[in-house]
Amino acid sequence: MAAERHRDEFGVIVHYEDEGLLELRWLEASAGMTDDDFMRSMERYAALAQELRTPCMLVDVTDFKHSPGEDVAGWRDENVIPRYNDAGVTKFAFLVPAGAPGTVESGSRPTPEPPGRFPTSLSIPMPRSPTALPISARPTSSSARWLAN
Repeated sequence: MAAERHRDEFGVIVHYEDEGLLELRWLEASAGMTDDDFMRSMERYAALAQELRTPCMLVDVTDFKHSPGEDVAGWRDENVIPRYNDAGVTKFAFLVPAGAPGTVESGSRPTPEPPGRFPTSLSIPMPRSPTALPISARPTSSSARWLAN
């Protein structure tokens, strides 16, 4: 069963309890976010992962429009990734726009990205079914299927 856990102008976080998956779907309004907004969103997503103990994380960046500043990646490694590790995350996937390099469709394999202890996958989304369907029933991407197995 899908349960929306948070929504704001920048994104939606949905928990798929039966699949053990927490999805963050960025919205086009992310074009107007600041780095502080982005970091708050990442902290909220990490807090929900810890609270819900979801082993699989999915971030849909196909509509993500913000360009994080140069300090954000280091901040994420220091403040967010350890929380994913603490939450027991075992798989992490990004849905990326068509043409992005490094996708599983182009032959890349999910691998850990330290300090994360879990493999991370990039995938191109396929057309979506209504989001009310469980992630395992949606014809999304190779990464979504990998997360569901």
